[in-house]
Amino acid sequence: MGLLSRRAPRSELPPDIVKALELAKGERVLAFAVDDNTGAHVVATTYTLAVVRTGAGTPAAGTPAAGTPAVERVVRRRWLSVDAGAWEPETATLTVTWADGRRAGQWSFRDQPTLLPETVRERVQASVVLATRLNLDDRRTGRVAIRQDFATRELISQTILGRFARADDPEVQAHVEAALAHLRDQVGLPV
Repeated sequence: MGLLSRRAPRSELPPDIVKALELAKGERVLAFAVDDNTGAHVVATTYTLAVVRTGAGTPAAGTPAAGTPAVERVVRRRWLSVDAGAWEPETATLTVTWADGRRAGQWSFRDQPTLLPETVRERVQASVVLATRLNLDDRRTGRVAIRQDFATRELISQTILGRFARADDPEVQAHVEAALAHLRDQVGLPV
């Protein structure tokens, strides 16, 4: 039975972290872990990937007194904004790349029982309704996809170009438009 039930022990997210998440109606926490390097909570919810950090508070009107931890949400991105997640077991490091090309997020969770890496993988894969690769030539590649926003159920077209493919290249634009039209047609969206 131990082989199939690899569940992390259930622990509770601190109330101030939950409050900072500002969960939407119907949204719930699926998994979380605390980054070894920054102490930030990395949280996977049904709708988003979020990072909440705590730090020394500074007294100001309506804020915590000096010396109490201030809580700040620094990342809250929909799952369709996550391009991929990679787990490195030797260093217990999760790296998340973003669909818009922003700098990747990287967090380490040594000696923490967590299902965060598996949850990230599941949520990203579940958000992809249909996708195809673009092979333009030896060096130029990309992907087009139809992804779902879990909060609204809306289907959204997405293009992620590789390093050598330029969005302003007419040939690339033609391939992207044709691939997206094909995908949109397959899922019943207007072309």
